[in-house]
Amino acid sequence: MALRSGLNETEAQEVVQETVISVSKHMPDFHYDRAKGSFKGWLLQMTKWRITDHLRRRRREADLHVRPREETGLTSTLERVPDPVGMDAVWDEEWQKNLFTAALGQVKTSVKPRHYQVFDLYVLRKWPIAKVTAALGVNIGQVYLAKHRITLALKKEIKRLEHRY
Repeated sequence: MALRSGLNETEAQEVVQETVISVSKHMPDFHYDRAKGSFKGWLLQMTKWRITDHLRRRRREADLHVRPREETGLTSTLERVPDPVGMDAVWDEEWQKNLFTAALGQVKTSVKPRHYQVFDLYVLRKWPIAKVTAALGVNIGQVYLAKHRITLALKKEIKRLEHRY
């Protein structure tokens, strides 16, 4: 999220570290109350604050080191820094990716390895069904059945995780 907000790799890593430190400091006194909002929303807000702090710091430093645009004929650094508007969409996209990854990890441990392998090749890696059947020695019905069962398990696990966070 920090990278997509316009921060460089170093700044993004600092945002991650500062956010994790802040979260860990709040954890001893943290009591989850769904009525006050979701954990996801709280974490988003903490992350936004860290990103905004870095963008402000960058702007202050740029103002100190860059001559006015009229003198150089160049665009000032401040004008080139992207506005962090739209962070909610980026956050939601990243949250959903991580939620899917966590759910997939849970489901993977609860299904037969052979079924997961079929699912992985057909659904995640998007192999053609003929290639999956040839590579694994299964029939088309087994591929569709594995896809169906694991997809249902994934949806159930995602709902469970969403309810939890």
